[in-house]
Amino acid sequence: MKRERRQFDKEFKLMAVNLCQSGKPIKEVAEDLNIRPDIVRRWKRELEQYGAVSFSGHGNIILSPDQKEISDLKKALREAQIERDILKKAVSIFSRNDSKNSGS
Repeated sequence: MKRERRQFDKEFKLMAVNLCQSGKPIKEVAEDLNIRPDIVRRWKRELEQYGAVSFSGHGNIILSPDQKEISDLKKALREAQIERDILKKAVSIFSRNDSKNSGS
């Protein structure tokens, strides 16, 4: 039997982390909320690491404009490198064919 994956909104996650930060043990918070302790630990770690942009949903982190630009530039660079490699191979293939035909 397939278990349905539970989803929690940002407010729920913040509430769970705030309970932990108020001094309540993680295990106790998890039991009260009927979730696993490792999930609460992960939420706590994510909030500490990313701050206000934590829990953006579906595992996607909200990037700052600078981070988004860097990400877009890296993606454009990867695509340009792939195109360059394809063109190199094409030139290599066509130059081999030309040398066969030029000898006659």
